[in-house]
Amino acid sequence: MKVIFFGTPDFAVPSLAKLLAHRDFEVLGVVTQPDKRRGRGNQLTPSPVKQLALAHNLPVWQPDRVKKDAATLQILRESQADIFAVVAYGQILSAEILGMPSLGCVNVHGSLLPKYRGAAPIQWCICRGETETGITTMQMDVGMDTGPMLLERRIPIGLFDDAESVAHTLADLGADLLVETLIGLRKGEIQPIPQPHDRATYAPLIQKQDYLLNWSDGAKALHDRIRGFFPNCVAGFRGQSLKILATAPLDRAFTTAPEFPPEILALAQELPVFDSPPGAVVKLAKGLGPIIQTGDGLLLLRQVQLAGKRPQSGWDFANGNRLAVGESLLPPL
Repeated sequence: MKVIFFGTPDFAVPSLAKLLAHRDFEVLGVVTQPDKRRGRGNQLTPSPVKQLALAHNLPVWQPDRVKKDAATLQILRESQADIFAVVAYGQILSAEILGMPSLGCVNVHGSLLPKYRGAAPIQWCICRGETETGITTMQMDVGMDTGPMLLERRIPIGLFDDAESVAHTLADLGADLLVETLIGLRKGEIQPIPQPHDRATYAPLIQKQDYLLNWSDGAKALHDRIRGFFPNCVAGFRGQSLKILATAPLDRAFTTAPEFPPEILALAQELPVFDSPPGAVVKLAKGLGPIIQTGDGLLLLRQVQLAGKRPQSGWDFANGNRLAVGESLLPPL
């Protein structure tokens, strides 16, 4: 089965690797985003998918806009590919491209469609407090994740899972499901199912303001935002930016989760009700970290990172900075 693979970030790498390792597929080449400057040295860096493709001596095409690039369109048109496999590529494919392969284009999407269509399904799913997500493969059409669904697999989301850990699990699950989908399509064993569009929700591109923490929100909502947009959510601290990397909502409604650490559970059960403004430090829990008053409940800061510093535990942060009860984590800068 001749395949051209479209993909860019780490999330897409297991899918390409699985196709390359499978005897039923011949990967003709890879379409990925142009190299970008990254890191402190501002070095021009190839995408993770490109790096894997080059390691396997595959042709790589990197058009700025694939649907407008005449040379790439000509290559795709002449490839005689059976299918285009698309995993987090990052560009919209035109109707012309979608119609080129004999079996169409199949996308691996990181949500249970029609929920969380769009660019950041894993992040928004966690941010909105979902307890389940998964992978959906779909036959692509010209809409944004609107094509008929092919196969689906589900996974639970734990209270302390974050976008990074869930993405890693879904990337591996998506790779397996892609192979199963492509083989099933070739054998005619999969019947596409139209999406119920009236149940659709959306996961738009993440903006900088989405990372800003508002302590007037509830503890659970803040916890979900922090792990959903891990590792980028920020508060303010003594005129600096403070990244909040890991937390725990100290409410008995959530401490019943089986993965809740026993030492934090014991802490949550003994805490009184505090009369403090949102953002105030109400207690320094020995060995654990500062506890912050929110608009609804208390939030333990388990791991943080000051600007220019390495991540550290909440307790080390409190000790190293002589954090005091009553001090406020001001709105982010």
